[in-house]
Amino acid sequence: MSLINKIKENPKLKKIAHRLLIPANDHRPRLWVRLFLNPFKHKRGKGSVVRFNSRMDVFPFNNFELGTRSVIEDFVTINNGVGDVIIGAHTMIGIGSVVIGPVKIGDHVMLAQNIVVSGLNHGYEDVNIPPSLQKEIRKQITIGDEVWIGANSVITAGVTIGKHSVIGAGSVVTKDIPEFCVAVGNPAKVVKKYSATDKAWNKL
Repeated sequence: MSLINKIKENPKLKKIAHRLLIPANDHRPRLWVRLFLNPFKHKRGKGSVVRFNSRMDVFPFNNFELGTRSVIEDFVTINNGVGDVIIGAHTMIGIGSVVIGPVKIGDHVMLAQNIVVSGLNHGYEDVNIPPSLQKEIRKQITIGDEVWIGANSVITAGVTIGKHSVIGAGSVVTKDIPEFCVAVGNPAKVVKKYSATDKAWNKL
């Protein structure tokens, strides 16, 4: 068992590690973590860009990868505190977007502006405890290669979006979207699908 896994499974060690890595009442890593730990832990592809005004809340106890020539635009928040964030090559994370792990994003993906992709939820069932204090629920989000997600969309925990699919602006994706589809709305529904036989995008 690795040192990181030992710390994660021991509540006392986990509490000590959190104090060292994260300031009290905050959700971002300390400066020394950003400067001296993260560059050795996380992977950045050649030609990748993280804009100065983005917020990189990435921690060494989970993975963060940014592929070759991918771009994280200004005012984006990336958080791997509860799960890995893996971003492929030639992918753009648009201005003002939020990506909270566990999330895997493929190659040649376009996220437009103000998109939320979050693999994190909180329990709410116990009415005697605030949801903020209830158990974290983590479900992997997977966004396939060549996906295009329109502005102001929300991708909820556990969703998979297939290769070369398009999500219309303002959509809320709560269920899996197959590959080569166009989905729109709240909740998002598939309205077009590419036919290899017809070589056309057919309305459904």
